[in-house]
Amino acid sequence: MPVTEDENDGSVDAGRTEKLVMVAALGVIERGLLILVALMTLAATSVEVLSIIERRSVNLGDILLMFLYTEVMAMVAVFYTGKGLPFVYPIFIAITALARLIVLQGKNMDPQNIVLEASAILLLAIAAVVLLRFARR
Repeated sequence: MPVTEDENDGSVDAGRTEKLVMVAALGVIERGLLILVALMTLAATSVEVLSIIERRSVNLGDILLMFLYTEVMAMVAVFYTGKGLPFVYPIFIAITALARLIVLQGKNMDPQNIVLEASAILLLAIAAVVLLRFARR
């Protein structure tokens, strides 16, 4: 039997209102944090570009770092556009970060660690493919 407002003095409506207010407040906080992430990413990108200009050289680590920044911005854009799968972007970021780690520290790393990190990249790539294939259905 449904509960009416007369039986509980409006507590059902109060619960709905509280839920709506909390969802709206959390949405505002989420959007604010995403804007902050975008601004911080743009600032970090600017610092990196200035560093490259000052050094007058670009290396593979710099390029991979720029890809990391690009993927973070893409993750924020996916949230706002609703196009794409936002949960795949952290996987792409992890793949790029691991690749950057291998490139930057590859000569000094134990070969076993390189194999483990390459295996992690392969596992993440498989996860991304599975998510992209089955999430569209």
